[in-house]
Amino acid sequence: MKQVTLKDGTSLPVIKLTKRDLPEIMQLQTKVIEHLSEKTFLQPLTDEEFEYILDGNGLLVGVRAKESLIAFRALMDPGEDPEHLGEDAGIPKEQWSSVLYSEITNVHPDFQGNGLQRQLGKIVMEEVDTNQFKYVCTTVAPFNIASIKDKFELGMHIAALSVKYETLTRYIMMKNLVADVSVANDDTIEVGMGETAKQQKLLGAGWIGTSIHAHDEGFMVTYRKMK
Repeated sequence: MKQVTLKDGTSLPVIKLTKRDLPEIMQLQTKVIEHLSEKTFLQPLTDEEFEYILDGNGLLVGVRAKESLIAFRALMDPGEDPEHLGEDAGIPKEQWSSVLYSEITNVHPDFQGNGLQRQLGKIVMEEVDTNQFKYVCTTVAPFNIASIKDKFELGMHIAALSVKYETLTRYIMMKNLVADVSVANDDTIEVGMGETAKQQKLLGAGWIGTSIHAHDEGFMVTYRKMK
């Protein structure tokens, strides 16, 4: 597999993780959660969910430095998920089996700021078998700016804004792996990230979120109309 590069120029190999790595995976996830200022931004995975991925239902890659796991990123085949993100994203039900979820990314606090999330994201996207999977979907909390920017950099867009995990408002972001999304570039609307109802109305009318930027009053989301 490929390598990631730290800011100091150090190159580290990216490896496919296995069940033997599960204790370290859980340990790193716990450490990352402990350092979060906003705990609800991260929806952690359980031991069983990691095992499900490692049993061949997705992809889990990691990076080691001095023998210790410092980062990992996961894609998961959701199977028959009762809250399938394909529904939120407007993907026809007969194509839900071709959807992968972009799941958790964890980077050790000591190694944050090296672009590891972005680098690992590009690597796992390139590893997807597009003969089997056509879409990648994920959920992101509004105002989790780093994670939203990460998804945009990977070519994803905001397809919906829904309540997930029972009570949490989340952007549903997606990427079509086999076709580009066609938008009218001259037709844009900017909406405050906190204006949930206005965003939901636009999304329901065929608009998608394509970027964000800082504004005097907070962050704005740019929406474009799909052709």
